[in-house]
Amino acid sequence: MTVTLTEFLNQFISNPALMVTTVLTLGVILVNGWTDAPNAIATCVSTRSMNPKAAILMAAVFNFLGVLVMTTLSSTVAQTIYNMVDFGGNSHYALVALCAALFAIVLWATTAWYFGIPTSESHALIAGISGAAIALQGGIGGINMSEWVKVLYGLALSVVMGFVLGWVVVKIVEKLFKGADRRNTYGVFKKAQIAGGAGMAFMHGAQDGQKFMGVFMLGMFLAKGQSTTTQFVIPIWLIILCSAVMALGTSIGGYRIIKAVGMDMVKMEKYQGFSADIAAVICLFAATIWGLPVSTTHTKTTAIMGVGAAKRIKSVNWRVVNDMVVAWLLTFPGCGIIGYLMAQIFMKIF
Repeated sequence: MTVTLTEFLNQFISNPALMVTTVLTLGVILVNGWTDAPNAIATCVSTRSMNPKAAILMAAVFNFLGVLVMTTLSSTVAQTIYNMVDFGGNSHYALVALCAALFAIVLWATTAWYFGIPTSESHALIAGISGAAIALQGGIGGINMSEWVKVLYGLALSVVMGFVLGWVVVKIVEKLFKGADRRNTYGVFKKAQIAGGAGMAFMHGAQDGQKFMGVFMLGMFLAKGQSTTTQFVIPIWLIILCSAVMALGTSIGGYRIIKAVGMDMVKMEKYQGFSADIAAVICLFAATIWGLPVSTTHTKTTAIMGVGAAKRIKSVNWRVVNDMVVAWLLTFPGCGIIGYLMAQIFMKIF
């Protein structure tokens, strides 16, 4: 099942609930591009391969392409997010609960951005809709564990594989260029670092764009009173809309997060930044093909940790890492509780 642009516009004009849901969903996508996408370009900025403005523009373009291309090839990540929770039953209250979850995600993400903490918008999304579904269904029956477990697989993949690949890739690069004159490799790795940043931005769009389109489709079906739809096809107009909004969010910037990830955590040379990007791209591509919703933030930061640790453990600023890990650990319970409380409040008001 799908929704044509004409059907959506007719529903949007006549259904205030869909109008609110659409605005909130696009708001979450905008915030994601604003606060999460800077992780993708943190290394190419910190190694001075690109200036921040050029890097942000590049990320906006490749975020757009990532959503467009990868969703057309495979929408399994969107399907996973869509089926992760049960918003069935009364479609009115389901839509209200979904709006509450989206509000909670925006609140959590903007707070984290204010403090310059690179939290995972993906996990905030998953936690927020899970908390709202529990409030709606009155218990954990609102969670589809067979789909939710994929989040745990993705978490393990992004953390473990990101770190290991970061360590392995940088070791391979160092071995390949062991006897090379650094002055001759400067230009090579500068271009490679830019390509790596573009690849990261592309895969960020591929992963996070699909997650939010899954939520967008859920909102459209609930607004039409179709709370039992389990299979759908993402229309091309929605792919273009979501990718454009994410690109707009990325263009706004996010220098605080670029500084925290690319400058404060590990001091890197260009070949190290390139290695971190390639490691993260491989991990994200594998997860997207397997339909696992993973965090681009976790993947990129753990890849950077792996690169830093390959040189020596003390190369990593573990105080910054500790702050990030605490924020990651707080995201699931924190955003989940906010989603639950907001859903309870919204359902009583509306």
